[in-house]
Amino acid sequence: MLKLSTKLILACALVTGIVLVLRAIAFTQNNAMSVSAVQPVSAQPAPAVNSKPAPATPIDAKKAELGGNTWNPSWDQFIEQDIPDDMLSSRVPHDVRKFCPNFYRMDDTDKRVFWAYFFQALAGAEAGLEPTTNVRHPQMAAKDSVTGQAIHSEGLLQLTFQDERLYGCNFDWEHDRQLPAHDPERTILQPKNNLECGIRILDNQIINQRRPLVSSHSYWSTLQPGTVAYRVFAKEMTNPPAACEKPARPKHLKGVTTADIHEAAEEAKAQ
Repeated sequence: MLKLSTKLILACALVTGIVLVLRAIAFTQNNAMSVSAVQPVSAQPAPAVNSKPAPATPIDAKKAELGGNTWNPSWDQFIEQDIPDDMLSSRVPHDVRKFCPNFYRMDDTDKRVFWAYFFQALAGAEAGLEPTTNVRHPQMAAKDSVTGQAIHSEGLLQLTFQDERLYGCNFDWEHDRQLPAHDPERTILQPKNNLECGIRILDNQIINQRRPLVSSHSYWSTLQPGTVAYRVFAKEMTNPPAACEKPARPKHLKGVTTADIHEAAEEAKAQ
């Protein structure tokens, strides 16, 4: 069930450098704006929601097969709990149907599961599902407005400390600067903080700015059409929830959730 061509994970590794360069360029072009010009996302999720494990992405299944770290199903819960109501509404741009044809007809629970899958795919393309990824961008002239240092992209969604100032994310530079770069105790690397920040950034793009889901103005180069990074992301979006009614889905991943993959991976490690 978990067999996949090793070409997929190798491709993800080979394009990592390209993704980071494109991210650096995109950051300068699309996020170099004054703090006062960006308003934190005001929409708030419901106090409690029904949640369930999202389907597994191809890279999640491949990492389990190779004995690597997989997506933690608890991260699905973080995402599903934090998705604001406007990302469940008709305000979501129409290009969402490229990945989930039935999005507008699904109930809110299934829409939340779709977004959990979406961010899993984004984390796969951005950081290989590794929450402690930390990459410095010395080629960028701009400095991080919070750290005063060269910009680093960190965590599952490759975010920066200045995103705390721009989007109200729960990052604490004064705390994190005392810890090693890849320490999981750093606030920016903690999956819940990183994923919640990513939701705010995407909500700002598709709701506040009314831009498409895939846009040349996206924060992430993985969501910019025509790039190598986007092609990596698109390959991870081939197994969305069944409720999306996407015609072509990998047969070997049908019905396989992140919980199934995580459990299988843990059992294999214990042997």
